[in-house]
Amino acid sequence: MEVDDSISLTPFIAAAEELVTECCVDSDYTATRLAMVEAWLAAHFYLIRDQAMASERAGDVGVNYQYQIGLNLQQTKQGQMAMTLDTAGNLAALSKRIEEGKSFSIHIGWLGTDYDTEEEDEDN
Repeated sequence: MEVDDSISLTPFIAAAEELVTECCVDSDYTATRLAMVEAWLAAHFYLIRDQAMASERAGDVGVNYQYQIGLNLQQTKQGQMAMTLDTAGNLAALSKRIEEGKSFSIHIGWLGTDYDTEEEDEDN
């Protein structure tokens, strides 16, 4: 995979690290396996931004880019490889949930006491 030296890889690596931490850490993988999944995910995210060339010509110019007709992690060979390395199926399940339009819900709960209750406790 060729990398454009003018593009920082930091956001792609950070995104891959975050996703691996969220989806794969609880799967009892070795540190080596997690690093491999993370590397392939980082390559996937990079190639979504800067698609790899499948072929190029000089005479009469022409460029063809590699792409996979698919969504999410199926879109690149690198994303497919990351899912293959995640033998517990965490990334494949995430990709499928996103494809089906299912999202995560976030809940916020208050673990403290009500403000009124605190005032009553101070008065006693």
